[in-house]
Amino acid sequence: MVFKNKVDDLAIFGTQPAFAEKLHVGRPNIGDREQFLKHVNKILDNRWLTNNGPFVQQLEHKLANFLGVKHCIAACNGTVALEIAIRASGLSGEVIVPSFTFIATPHALQWQEITPVFCDIDPQTHVIDPEQVEALITPRTTGILGVHVWGQPCNIEALTEIATRHHLKLLFDASHAFACSYHGQMIGGFGDAEVFSFHATKFFNTLEGGAIVTNDDELAAKIRLMKNFGFSGYENVIYIGTNGKMNEVSAAMGLASLENISKTIEVNKNNYNIYQNQIAHIPAVNILNYNSHESCNYQYIVCELDTEVTPFSRDQFIEILWAENILARRYFHPGCHRMEPYRSYFPHAGLLLPNTERVTDRVFLLPTGQTITPETIESICQLIRLILSNSQEIISKLEQCGHVNSFFVNSLSQFYSNRI
Repeated sequence: MVFKNKVDDLAIFGTQPAFAEKLHVGRPNIGDREQFLKHVNKILDNRWLTNNGPFVQQLEHKLANFLGVKHCIAACNGTVALEIAIRASGLSGEVIVPSFTFIATPHALQWQEITPVFCDIDPQTHVIDPEQVEALITPRTTGILGVHVWGQPCNIEALTEIATRHHLKLLFDASHAFACSYHGQMIGGFGDAEVFSFHATKFFNTLEGGAIVTNDDELAAKIRLMKNFGFSGYENVIYIGTNGKMNEVSAAMGLASLENISKTIEVNKNNYNIYQNQIAHIPAVNILNYNSHESCNYQYIVCELDTEVTPFSRDQFIEILWAENILARRYFHPGCHRMEPYRSYFPHAGLLLPNTERVTDRVFLLPTGQTITPETIESICQLIRLILSNSQEIISKLEQCGHVNSFFVNSLSQFYSNRI
């Protein structure tokens, strides 16, 4: 690492980056490597690679016990799991959903010709605002799809009351919330069903995968049919379905990750505590605080740049960090309502989403996970202090050299093109 203590040292002005290797948000965690490889060898010996094999069954059983739910149905990924849960729940017409979420959430509705009705968020927690939900209900509304963003649970009590009173289905996209709790109960047992993503970038991953969890026996039976083409026994199809099965190698990774989950969460929590202590002394940056009375996976270091305190925009600030190989991420930008096809369908949706628009322009995430050390975090925060305490000088120098936001745009394009 290259230590920097003055503006001229910053890589945005052509010097060497502070970090030789790129520091990622969401770099995959690896569980018990040896145990995973033992599982893989057994899979190869069994020659049972998919179609509800023993490792998938074992993972479903362990996840159900871990979450305290009756049913866990593993799936090939979180998006397909969400699509199946939506279809199995009988949703149609309109479903209320936040715009501040990954695009897969509304896509899972629109893919099935269900209209996502975008709702604003609580500006403090970034989750769907129940008071705004109530105002969006129409005769065509059949459900509410809440999203536990950053592992922060929705206001489940309020949403449940609204759904019950209006006879609506209630589902949760819990992609961020594995191993998190609400009022002491693990996320997974709320609403009609909850859906997890176990994608490689999640703190608990199955390489690629997801799961639907529910306490509804009838719904669970329907979901199991739908994830396997509607088969009920050999050569007996009784329902329209798809191929949503998880393979055995993914399940093996999940089992190896589950055995190591407490250590992974401990690393995340320690990283979060260091960031929290360091960022507390930086006036222009506000870090999202997790509820210490609840279980949390501490997967994300979520910050907002206070643009009333600093002349930097969030994107200008991130660009400077990227030059140092600190790949801070803006998340859910610019909001699902500003992406296609929704910006064409609902061109004025932003007028009803002021909190969403504000947060998408300010929020950014910092690197964490198993590969990020306490020393690295302290160095990141030292750089952030250097940048923000010299904002006017940096902006003046950038203007003098005719700098535009080309570095960030080009780097971002290269970053994603390398992963297609």
